[in-house]
Amino acid sequence: MGSGSQLEATLNFQLQPWLSDLYQRHGCEKYAMSREEFCRILSRITGKYLPAQAREGQLRQFCSGLRCEELVLARACAAGNERAWEDFFTRYREKLHDAALSITRDDSKARELAGSIYADLYGAPNRDGQRVSKLTYYDGRGSLEGWLRIVLAQRHVNNYRSDRRTVSLDEEHEEGKQFATNEPEHGADVDPRLNLATDQALAALSAEDRYVLACYFLDNLTLAKIAAILRVHESTISRRLEKLVKSLRKNILSILTRNGMSRRQAQEALDVDVRDLAVDIRRRLTQDSVSSAFSKEERAIPAGEGQD
Repeated sequence: MGSGSQLEATLNFQLQPWLSDLYQRHGCEKYAMSREEFCRILSRITGKYLPAQAREGQLRQFCSGLRCEELVLARACAAGNERAWEDFFTRYREKLHDAALSITRDDSKARELAGSIYADLYGAPNRDGQRVSKLTYYDGRGSLEGWLRIVLAQRHVNNYRSDRRTVSLDEEHEEGKQFATNEPEHGADVDPRLNLATDQALAALSAEDRYVLACYFLDNLTLAKIAAILRVHESTISRRLEKLVKSLRKNILSILTRNGMSRRQAQEALDVDVRDLAVDIRRRLTQDSVSSAFSKEERAIPAGEGQD
């Protein structure tokens, strides 16, 4: 959106009679956020999701569905307001640690993971010397806590992949390893029942579920990109991924206990590095998943519909 149209949209918001109540109820003055800045934020968000000539009723309905209090807090933090940061840490420090712990299942790693995103949230200077905070990407359409969990999960996956990429393809080629084996280096150390249970649990997924997991964990696509491909809302993909991961773990545990492991043994077995499994995860997740996922969406959603 150009500067001229953005100014027009901001002025249009300032003229809305219902805006004063929205501005006063959600802590703008507490964090020294001007009415103009509040309007600018709302106009940019609505500009992404509503038609250019949206009516007052549409604007009001959309904005009333936003989590404005959390949006104001996030944007005030992004602007460097000290009081906002105090409130942010009070509300979310423990929640960030708990979310990180649910991902890493290790307290020290959880603290490291949670701490690693604070720099991104606080913001780093860009080429123009202006501080750019990741919190500016939060648009209030879902909870701030849920958005922070996604940021943590993405950082964890990125860190994991970065740690595992210790040898480049060029280095392998120079060492004579022109074709890397699909078999894990330590697969023999993994209980074969875990390999079998993992393969069975993945095989039991629907083609579309396998496709979503492959896109996110193997191809590193963003939630927004996956949502755009399947023509659903980004939050739908976020919830779906969370349920899929929980369901997979539950199913693998169930299969392991049916195969003779105690629950404690099964839980310890699941702590293995996924790269040590003698299971071709990529082949299993992508097997027939792409064509099936798309054909299902094409049958279910008429052209031009399903856009959020």
